[in-house]
Amino acid sequence: MAAHSSGRVLRVDPIACVGHGLCAELVGLDEWGYPLLDRRPVPGELLPQVRQAVAACPTLALRLQRSRPAGER
Repeated sequence: MAAHSSGRVLRVDPIACVGHGLCAELVGLDEWGYPLLDRRPVPGELLPQVRQAVAACPTLALRLQRSRPAGER
């Protein structure tokens, strides 16, 4: 069964992120330790965990935003 979109996307400030690992399921690190995100909307079933990670981020590097419809800038 396909995951339902929450209509939200996770954003990260790569300068503020120091890789505490509180959001490891959603944020990977590149070879230099900078965060990498999947740009697709957060699956609805992960939304509670994403909100918790955003609230718990010690450097305030994470934000949850509404995703834009395709083609909108």
